Amino acid sequence: MVILLIITGVVCVFSAGGGSDGIGDTIAIRQLVFSLISVIAMLIVVITGYSKFLEWSYHLYFLSLFLLALVLVIGFTTKGAQSWLNLGPFRFQPSEFGKIAFALVLAKHLTRYSPGTYKGFWGTVLLASPSIILILMEPDLGSAAVYCFMLFIALVIAGGINRHLLILSSLGLGILPLGWHFLKDYQKLRLLVFLNPALDPLGAGYNVIQSRIAVGSGGLFGKGYLQGMQSKLHFLPEPHTDFIFSVLAEEWGFAGALCLMVIFSILLWKIIRIGINSKDLRAKIYVATISAWIWFQLAEGIAMSMGLSPVTGLPFPFISYGGSSLMSLSIALAFIISIQLGMVKKYQ
Repeated sequence: MVILLIITGVVCVFSAGGGSDGIGDTIAIRQLVFSLISVIAMLIVVITGYSKFLEWSYHLYFLSLFLLALVLVIGFTTKGAQSWLNLGPFRFQPSEFGKIAFALVLAKHLTRYSPGTYKGFWGTVLLASPSIILILMEPDLGSAAVYCFMLFIALVIAGGINRHLLILSSLGLGILPLGWHFLKDYQKLRLLVFLNPALDPLGAGYNVIQSRIAVGSGGLFGKGYLQGMQSKLHFLPEPHTDFIFSVLAEEWGFAGALCLMVIFSILLWKIIRIGINSKDLRAKIYVATISAWIWFQLAEGIAMSMGLSPVTGLPFPFISYGGSSLMSLSIALAFIISIQLGMVKKYQ
């Protein structure tokens, strides 16, 4: 399923870049290189084994906090968020790789300190808070929402008390109105445009309007590969990253989008089944948080393309152009493969 999604991503990126007549060749080749590096990284992680990385989970988490703090000092700003680090010719997004460390540290911490107790529950929230706060300071609301969702699911799977989960959810919802005052002007405009795209049709609302046109014009079977006019005529902004699903929906139609959802459904079911069958609570929590990560970004990517949620800039899993997202997801799934192999070896 992963290989199939990666191939689909390269194909979609080539089309979103305008094919051979545009930058499609360049970005598709780069995406292919990212894919090969990601597969190699998966193999290395599988050979090493997830238990080793669980032993290093606190160290990896604090390293991710250091990188997130470093981003605020020397990070590269793009699309209004200072969320990238430059290492010579390479640029990467620490918040993407930080999701792996976040999932690992939650898996280890929640097995040592049960969220069924007051100290265990709120101690875990306290442990997770610095990463969420640092990401909010970039500001990257989309990634912060992913981290919050991963934390909530981890607490649920680990046996968090319903009363505490309700309090945490209420606190999160209660902070939202206060958070409005800390948003930058472009972020406020994005939220307002989500409620009414016609508010700024040539500005902040332009992306949403053009994306909805692209999705709707695909019809049942689409216009055909490389035949999507919204991206080829440059009406659709960021077609190879933020709105890659819109490109796919326009060219492959409802049928193609449905096939993609079937692939993701099979992938998620296989991931969740490994977690269900595992006897290791750490593995169960880890699998749950990674599933939450993939599902949230998948749902947000589809909803954003259709104007059903605010534009967050989150990459569409395995499909959007970019090495950070692809490699971090591949490494995250390599741990799950390692868990499965460990189970098979144990039964033999």
